[in-house]
Amino acid sequence: MEAVDGDAAGQDGPQVRTGFRRSTGSKRGEARRRELLDRVTDDLAVNGLVDFSLRRAARAAGTTHKVLLYYFDGADDLLGQAIVQLRDKRIRKGLVAASQGPTRQPLAAQVRAIWPILVGDEGPVLDQAIGLAIYDPDRYSELGRGARKQYLPALLSICPEDWSDRRKLEVAEMILAVLRGFLVDRRISGDAVGVAAGFEALIRALEREEAADV
Repeated sequence: MEAVDGDAAGQDGPQVRTGFRRSTGSKRGEARRRELLDRVTDDLAVNGLVDFSLRRAARAAGTTHKVLLYYFDGADDLLGQAIVQLRDKRIRKGLVAASQGPTRQPLAAQVRAIWPILVGDEGPVLDQAIGLAIYDPDRYSELGRGARKQYLPALLSICPEDWSDRRKLEVAEMILAVLRGFLVDRRISGDAVGVAAGFEALIRALEREEAADV
């Protein structure tokens, strides 16, 4: 395995390849890898992607960059895995919020319950990850593709069970695109009031979509 000892988060310049091998195949090695990843993920959640590098990650994990290169393929690999972990946490929290109540809530109500989670603790760094994928798609395209792979199944799962697969996909894709747009707009414009107004329009559209079945 060739690991990359370079800075992530949009830093330019050549990446230096090293000969460190990733530790795989043992429970102890996997436990250590998870521990390091958890520490780096916690750091990203607090400090964001700006100036993220392998050495910053090593400081957060309480180790050296060479140790990280033993467990990960480099800064980009580590960053990608940490972002996946943060998304998983956000999705779990969102689905828990959407499932509150004794019975299954309408789709619009579930999306309304999910929204505060999207703008919560994991919001800033995951919004930055969207920007990173746009800034350098050749290097960070998986941050964008990976987000879709994680979010879409969750949105499909909250659609009414009696809908066809095609209808579920159409509505889930719409929700994903619109919510992502709201998150980006909220971050770059700072217009929380305007975004809230747009979100209410989305909720009304979902209510009408479900009412069409009545």
